[in-house]
Amino acid sequence: MTLRTVFFVMLGLLMPSLAQAETKQPNIVFIFSDDHAYQAISAYGDSKKLIETPNIDRIAKEGMRFDRCVVPNSICGPSRATILTGKYSHANGFFNNNNSRFDSTQVTFPKLMQAAGYQTAVIGKWHLVSEPVGFDYWQILPGQGAYYNPPMNDNGKQVKHEGYVTDIISDLSIDWLKKRDKKKPFVLMSQHKAPHREWSPALRHLGHDKDRVYPEPETLFDDYKNRGLAVRDQDMTLEKTFSQLDAKLTVPGSLNAEQRKVWNEYYEPRNEAFRKANPTGKDLIRWRYNRYMHDYLGCIKAVDEAVGKLLKYLDDEGLAENTLVIYSADQGFYLGEHGWFDKRWVFEESLRTPMVARWPGVTKPGSVNGDITSIVDFAQTFLDAANIPAPEGMQGRSLMPLLKGQTPSDWRKSFYYHYYEYPQPHHVRPHYAVVTNRHKLIHFYTPDVDYWELYDREKDPQELRNAFDDPENAAVVVELKKELTRLQKELKVPNPIPEEAYGRSAPMNQGKKK
Repeated sequence: MTLRTVFFVMLGLLMPSLAQAETKQPNIVFIFSDDHAYQAISAYGDSKKLIETPNIDRIAKEGMRFDRCVVPNSICGPSRATILTGKYSHANGFFNNNNSRFDSTQVTFPKLMQAAGYQTAVIGKWHLVSEPVGFDYWQILPGQGAYYNPPMNDNGKQVKHEGYVTDIISDLSIDWLKKRDKKKPFVLMSQHKAPHREWSPALRHLGHDKDRVYPEPETLFDDYKNRGLAVRDQDMTLEKTFSQLDAKLTVPGSLNAEQRKVWNEYYEPRNEAFRKANPTGKDLIRWRYNRYMHDYLGCIKAVDEAVGKLLKYLDDEGLAENTLVIYSADQGFYLGEHGWFDKRWVFEESLRTPMVARWPGVTKPGSVNGDITSIVDFAQTFLDAANIPAPEGMQGRSLMPLLKGQTPSDWRKSFYYHYYEYPQPHHVRPHYAVVTNRHKLIHFYTPDVDYWELYDREKDPQELRNAFDDPENAAVVVELKKELTRLQKELKVPNPIPEEAYGRSAPMNQGKKK
């Protein structure tokens, strides 16, 4: 046998294994938190250094950090419906948290991946009213869920756990991985309640900041000048909306006696000092802000620990090399900026959500992407990674090229946003907008409000001034209105929007696109 013959025989033996390596379907671990602001992830390099998140940061260091991941509707349930379906709220039917119910008969990426041979599981916060479909296993919190000793629904069976909700979701996620069929690829959606309001930390993290005085956002005492009625007439401020439970002046009812003792040992001396000082005005807002930061960031410490445990399991079991890991959240969140907590707005802290992704051999470690991406892209990304065709009705776009470090020449330069829920719970007016890397053109509409705002993030990064009526912006407004109309047509946005979209019975008015 000649050397040439030997070479081709060996190549023939090698080719099948190479083909298998190229077509081997990756596992997918999707870790999703509720209301986790990008400002509270140290990988994003916020100058205030609110917290260190070494485990979430590890995903970014070993993969890619996305700096412009945005949401189509900044609120919990609608974001989850968007991720499952790859569709906007108007296309998947889940508009708000008040009266929407997820239609589980529609096509979702878990259903498609399950049909293609993937094992699928969702564990943790669901918040879509109907029960999960398309999952081999699910165990979910009812509604918002409880931070301590949470009841859960285990594949239709009501169970109750003892302990802290983030730890429980983490442990259940790893338990499912241990019990899975190891011959099949898997999709795991590990979805945390934290750091959702009322931001109750694990008891081990009480005192984590040693009574730190946190750096204040420049806009903590925003007076909302130079903006319209919608921004001024809302109900989500530290000054007016922050409740006794938010402030931990009321003890959560789900604590057992032992937990309550630990809770009171930490909070009560500090609460007593607060009552004695009786701060008012700006001093009261400052006290609430610091209490909020202690509690919110304490919740994130447990989430980061949970991420670390899951990554360690993947390492220990030799799964990391063939697993796409994504950490994200259902939208951004206000950490005192503009005097606010919560989300809902198209403004930056609310619109933009964290996203870090690791895929060894595909995504270059330590890479950063600044393109406009979105949670509406996740469904098609997961399907593309698994080499499963995506249905035509999905409205996102696979992030696979970006994960490989290649931005297609026709990648989006603008994005459509639409928020509906009104008037409760925070009285944020419905609005739709077109978003680019520089500008936001926003239309606010209710029966008593019908006007436009324009923000130039290059000149006004904190979005403090409505520049819609500035003569120098006339051409920009015309161009953005054209782009807004194009996006609404492309996405088949109905006009008028169905009344039930808002979660209210009073008539709505989308206003004039003047």
